[in-house]
Amino acid sequence: MQPPRVIDTRIVYENRWMRLHEDRTERADGTPGLYAWIEKPPAAVIVPLDGDHVWLIEQHRHPVGARFWEFPQGAWEDDPAAAPEELARGELAEETGLRAGRLEHLGSLFFAYGISDQPFDVWRATELEAGEQALETTEADLRVARVTVDELEAMIAGGRVRDAASVAAWHLATRTMPARRPDQRARDG
Repeated sequence: MQPPRVIDTRIVYENRWMRLHEDRTERADGTPGLYAWIEKPPAAVIVPLDGDHVWLIEQHRHPVGARFWEFPQGAWEDDPAAAPEELARGELAEETGLRAGRLEHLGSLFFAYGISDQPFDVWRATELEAGEQALETTEADLRVARVTVDELEAMIAGGRVRDAASVAAWHLATRTMPARRPDQRARDG
């Protein structure tokens, strides 16, 4: 099956963080269409794993008008061609102050390919060392917390972590984590 042919495209809106495109399309049978989509630079989502704990950030997300917990993540609009590992290390340090002694690439996904072309790489960060945050002005209200793996699972189940990229990143991170024994859960919790 052939995808619709783009017969005209224009940038409707543009700022430092994104470009909104509007494409006029035509299907194989001649049916016209209109498709709007957002262009954004590649991003990183980092799962900072500290033994039986993970680090999360909480911030206000304007489009949904609420605060949510999520894994550190972001893109470098001023350097969209940055090396993926450099981006991941930078975002982790910027948002949490943490430096990873080890960073493991777990996969590549898209945030929402029905509306955006923005890909993201998922990283597991371990051997963490504390440092200073370097928050952007737009992140001034960001909070950081260290929670147990069980607390994170409860936060996901209870809707306190609703960021799809974070939930997907957690899935990738846990597919390759060593299983915890029941006696470890009781001791570590």
